[in-house]
Amino acid sequence: MSDSSKPVAVDVWAVTPRAKRSIYPEPFASMMGDREKRQLGEAFGLANFGVNLTTLAPGGMSALRHHHAVQDEFIYVVEGHPILVTDAGETQLAPGMCAGFKAGSGDAHQVINRSDARAVYLEIGDRTPGDEVAYPDDDLQARFVDGGWQFLHKDGSLY
Repeated sequence: MSDSSKPVAVDVWAVTPRAKRSIYPEPFASMMGDREKRQLGEAFGLANFGVNLTTLAPGGMSALRHHHAVQDEFIYVVEGHPILVTDAGETQLAPGMCAGFKAGSGDAHQVINRSDARAVYLEIGDRTPGDEVAYPDDDLQARFVDGGWQFLHKDGSLY
């Protein structure tokens, strides 16, 4: 049985950007001001994985450098020349390039736009329950609990 309230196809630019720029607690949320996400998967009611069209203004970043315990992630660059930062160093990306981040690898990653033009990429990630995220450069960790993220300091105290 189909859900007739969901569209069959959409123009990605017609999908309203997520109102809240970041779910991080402060001071980290303010660091995501140059990032805009259009939740494409939500437009179709997808529940097992998420798909975002993410735009980074010059100087913007995708997220704090992080790695997931149980959720895989994948990105595909549509426009611009962002930098992928991983434990191995920095990699210049360009349209048509992609990268994947296997859960449990421990390889922390983030995308930064150091160019003078916007960068646009698709990010796809699964929603496996029980995920935990480590942020090696910041006093932050996260747990996926009851369908939402819970943020903690590295000592385990809540933000």
